[in-house]
Amino acid sequence: MENLPLYVSIVFVLTTMLTVFIFYKAAHNSKMVLIILSAWLIPQGIISFTDFYTKTDSIPPRFALLVFPPVLFIILFFTTTKGRKFIDSLDVRILTILHVVRIPVEVVLLWLFLYKVIPQLMTFEGRNFDILSGLTAPVIYYFGYVKKQIGKTALLFWNILCLGLLFNIVINAVLSAPFPFQQFAFDQPNIAVLYFPFVWLPCCVVPLVLFSHLATIRQLLK
Repeated sequence: MENLPLYVSIVFVLTTMLTVFIFYKAAHNSKMVLIILSAWLIPQGIISFTDFYTKTDSIPPRFALLVFPPVLFIILFFTTTKGRKFIDSLDVRILTILHVVRIPVEVVLLWLFLYKVIPQLMTFEGRNFDILSGLTAPVIYYFGYVKKQIGKTALLFWNILCLGLLFNIVINAVLSAPFPFQQFAFDQPNIAVLYFPFVWLPCCVVPLVLFSHLATIRQLLK
């Protein structure tokens, strides 16, 4: 992706760092969280520099190595005693603020579309409405946790709705990538997430957003 301006990568790297930082704050400045996330992000960044993930004709695709470990971790957190204890210790107010990172993510996706490395359907000009989650997050935070004018039912509804928006773009993104099971965007497939630094979107940013919603929903239901 030599034709991609440097500022696009810089903005995304900063967005990833912001996501990690906000989650670190939600975990009460846990150094272990920083260590684990760093130990995951750095090797994935190095591996992606070798074009390892650009080989897409294998089944399962090498891309699975980016997404399965975070999904496995999320499952373990929700199915183990220590994991649930960690989830219940998270600050849901800060987890709500974390979703503002979806705004710069959407801006980056628009740039990636303009430079023809993802399809339009992955942007807010296409089928991706995930930016609404980022735009409404500060409102939900203020009225739900500062003014306390929004009850648990409304907070649950917002989290579930935003979770649906997240699943929508994830499904479209996967089915637009040049994998053997590709269904959409054959003329301009989703190849950006196979390269650095955009591999951090499926292996870190999206899992943290997903985990934040699930953790918040769990706390609200208790």
